[in-house]
Amino acid sequence: MTDKTSLPTMPAEAPPEAPKKSKKGWVWLLILIAAAVGAYYLWPKGTNAAGATPAPGTGPGGGKKGRGGASPVVGAKARRGNIGVYVTGPGTVTPLYTVTVKSRVDGQLMQVNYNEGDLVHKGDVLAIIDQRPYQAALDQAKGQKMRDEANLQNANVDLKRYEGLLAQNAVPEQTFATQKSLVQQLEGTVKIDQALIDSATVNLNYCTIRADITGRVGLRLVDPGNIVHASDANGLVVITQVQPITVVFPVVEDKLPEVLRRWHAGEKLRAELYDRADQKKIADAVLKTVDNQIDPTTGNIRLRAETPNENETLFPDQFVNVHLLVQEKTGVVLAPTATIQRSNASTYVYLVKPDSTVTVRQVTTGVSEGEDTEITSGLDAGDVVVLSGVDRLTEGAKVNVQIPGSSGRGAAQGQFTGQGQNPGGNPGGGSGGGRKGGHKKGQDTQGKGQ
Repeated sequence: MTDKTSLPTMPAEAPPEAPKKSKKGWVWLLILIAAAVGAYYLWPKGTNAAGATPAPGTGPGGGKKGRGGASPVVGAKARRGNIGVYVTGPGTVTPLYTVTVKSRVDGQLMQVNYNEGDLVHKGDVLAIIDQRPYQAALDQAKGQKMRDEANLQNANVDLKRYEGLLAQNAVPEQTFATQKSLVQQLEGTVKIDQALIDSATVNLNYCTIRADITGRVGLRLVDPGNIVHASDANGLVVITQVQPITVVFPVVEDKLPEVLRRWHAGEKLRAELYDRADQKKIADAVLKTVDNQIDPTTGNIRLRAETPNENETLFPDQFVNVHLLVQEKTGVVLAPTATIQRSNASTYVYLVKPDSTVTVRQVTTGVSEGEDTEITSGLDAGDVVVLSGVDRLTEGAKVNVQIPGSSGRGAAQGQFTGQGQNPGGNPGGGSGGGRKGGHKKGQDTQGKGQ
């Protein structure tokens, strides 16, 4: 028998180890889930009829939902009204008359009778130059004339005496002829004396400097006490006529025929003057004249418009934007310019239908003026279009529209009744009333004329 104690002891086999879970697998799984969720919310759900992709997070009902599952938007009604056709261009304010007042005689400037910036009238005394030298010259010329007149009077007496003696053959005929020539010579001397008096009088009058036009004086160029000369280049002061005043502006030659047709017909073409930013209206003007030639380098012709400038809002050489009204369209369909959307292929608006959903409506635009644009086809008066909030809209989206000037939600949605849905059709909507004097640029708001 074998002793069990003598047998070697064999180690027991260890149970197999369980495989370790991979942590990288969980990381990739989480990344895939996050990508799927992101793609669901960020991937475009489709495009609208105008080719625009709806904003992220929008659903088939129109995106970010408002009350009742509809997107809140601001709307405006198309209306009938008047709109002007303008020819625009940059203009420069140009006075009708500008005078640089200069001295016509030499002398010391004694008085200045105006303040800088004063409005002076024609004939007002502006300055006085020392008159004493010219007064002395005038007195001298007058005295010389008196002496020569006395000599002439004496020569005439001798001439009459010689004439009587010649009839009696008491004096030679040559003596009579010599005396007659002396009389004529003295008559010429007296005329020269009179001319010297007139010249001295003119120079004396030139010592008193008067305004040649009515206008506003600028800064004083010479102070009292200085010696002024007729040859001075700068002058004493500049007078500029500011009431009325004109604006000179260029017009492209292609626009000239329409302007000339109405101008030659005797119409007073009105112009509106705006500031440098072309936002604020400064004054109204009337076309006065057209230049006689076109500039071949630019293809423009210059026009001049005149304005009373009663409040002196315009200054010489001021830059303005001129809007010359050449035609006024009446009874056309108008819509706010902000409602018109444009893509590479079309021009369109979002039209609100009676069921408070929107549809893309292709439109054709005409003249734009300020905040209004003429719609030649695609809309009719009374149609409601989306003014604000179009970035959240798609075809058929539900909207909750609010129209400025309407009282409450019910009043806003109640205006959809009877609207047409075919481009160019007559929806039966009421007239928008139009704005009075639709030629006034930038003066009307979106709700005006409703």
